[in-house]
Amino acid sequence: MTILHRSLAILLCSLAGSAASAEALLLQAAQIKALGVETIVVGSNAESRAGTLPAKVMVPNEQMRVLSAPVTGMVEMLAVAPGSTVRRGQVLAHLASPQALELQRDALQSGSQSSLLQHNLKRDEQLFAEGLIAESRLQATRAAASQAAAQATQSQQGLAMAGVARGKLGGPLALVSPIDGIVLEQGVQLGQRVDGSALIYRIAKLSPLWLEIQAPLAIASGLRAGMPVKIAGSEVSGKLIAVGRAVDPASQTVLLRAAVSKGAETLIPGQVIEVEVVSPNGAQQRLPASALIREQGKTLVFVQTASSDKGVSFSERPVRVISQGGDTVMVDGVATNERVAVKGLSGLKAMLTGVGK
Repeated sequence: MTILHRSLAILLCSLAGSAASAEALLLQAAQIKALGVETIVVGSNAESRAGTLPAKVMVPNEQMRVLSAPVTGMVEMLAVAPGSTVRRGQVLAHLASPQALELQRDALQSGSQSSLLQHNLKRDEQLFAEGLIAESRLQATRAAASQAAAQATQSQQGLAMAGVARGKLGGPLALVSPIDGIVLEQGVQLGQRVDGSALIYRIAKLSPLWLEIQAPLAIASGLRAGMPVKIAGSEVSGKLIAVGRAVDPASQTVLLRAAVSKGAETLIPGQVIEVEVVSPNGAQQRLPASALIREQGKTLVFVQTASSDKGVSFSERPVRVISQGGDTVMVDGVATNERVAVKGLSGLKAMLTGVGK
């Protein structure tokens, strides 16, 4: 046995004896140095976070719109490109469409026919009141007027769905933005012939944004909606709004969804990032695995409870392990800003064993 080992053994025995009647282990600075005890402040470093998880930036469904070709035709004009800011009602494209002309013509004809039959109906109602025509003629006129009105309404609805102006025959079909937002995607080129419903532009409002996070099941089980989320290496933050209830069979991960408002303008939809999910009120903390000891089926940590001129006090505290990955574990039982021992635990454990005898 070397002199250092012999001195350490003597030190441990003396410390165990002096602490046998105390709840906490009181160490002097020289003793801490000899035992190699080192501590960290919970919540102040990367180990204390609830982990770094992969995430993808997404646009919330309700904030996205698709501008599509309502009828077949040829793209005659494109006013904006991906990345452009647009306003609701702004003309973004022109479509030259024979089908649109047919819709306009049909609407004009059906409207004129409906007006004529409505005039005939009023005339026959007057004649019938005066006893000049039979009731069967009035009924026939009323049925024809009703059918013409329905046809005119159908034609006008077709025009509205196609975005064609009523009462105007000819000219290109103007396609306008349905919302204020940013153009994310352009689906056609100038001069291209397109079918009805073909994508022209994809437009979105980019604040707030969603983060779709893939979390291992062991970690996701300890997370709840409302927990803060922070993008690693930045000040962009948000909060969890949903924790998935299904596990991906291939990756064994659970989908988490977070909403980000603060700093959303710095993110790009489709971007892959790393995020940190932090438990509120320090309820769950991530520690180095080296901070844990196991004694008689219990998992313990040594928490620094006091520091004064007399020395530094450490107390054992049971914790619950929520998840473990690599060299870190997520536990329940320590709070933010508490100081926990991460090195020299073998010496502290020896002292603890001595106390228990």
